[in-house]
Parts: sequence; structure tokens; C-alpha cells
Amino acid sequence: MKQIIDTALPRSPAPVEWAVLGNGILFTTQIPLGADGAVVAGGIEAQARQTLRNLQQTLEAAGGTLADLTQVVVYVTDRADLAVFNRVYAEMIPAPYPNRAAIVTAGFGRPEMLVEILAYAAPG
Repeated sequence: MKQIIDTALPRSPAPVEWAVLGNGILFTTQIPLGADGAVVAGGIEAQARQTLRNLQQTLEAAGGTLADLTQVVVYVTDRADLAVFNRVYAEMIPAPYPNRAAIVTAGFGRPEMLVEILAYAAPG
């Protein structure tokens, strides 16, 4: 059975949920949305921080923390942005780090986005 987690993040106009818990595993995708529902400005560093803050908020809503992450898939639109993303990631995600992959993609549904994260966690 799946449980929808109320993350208190802005609702998406797309038919999606920010987080779903199933069999003790949290499934979530996070993007750099601010509290107003708009993609934050300021380049990759600002977007990485906001995306990771949204991930932290989601994990806390599910009863977990960033330490509960088991796998993360990072998507960026520019390979050069990975160095900045990695620095922010290392500041915010505690070691031991989860399994992770990084993928460079042509773009996202919102063209102003530079990063998106797909994550799995075992909260609690």
C-alpha cells in the first residue's frame, strides 16, 4: 500500500505527488521551487540549495532526515554545474553518502530549471 506524504511544498499543476511512501521506502523527486511555487533564480548554486532544502523538508515530513537517503539521481543541464552541485551536496548531505548517479540532460519541463533530484530513502 502506498501513502502520500504531505510535504507542504507548493502543489504541482502536473498530476504528481512530491513524495510517496511504499513498503517503508520513500520515493521522491525534487526541483528548485521556492515557497511561492516559482523556480528560484541565482544559478546552479541557488537551485541546488533549494532543491536539497525541499528534499530535507520532504524527508522530515515523512519522519526522516537526509541521513536516511539510500539512493540519489541528480539531473543537470550542464556538466560544468556538477562541480558546484557536488560542493553544495557535500555541505548538506551527511556522510556516509547514499548511492548516487549524475546525469546530464537536455532540459526539463520548466526551462529555467538547471537541476532535478530523484531520491529514495528509508525514513524512521
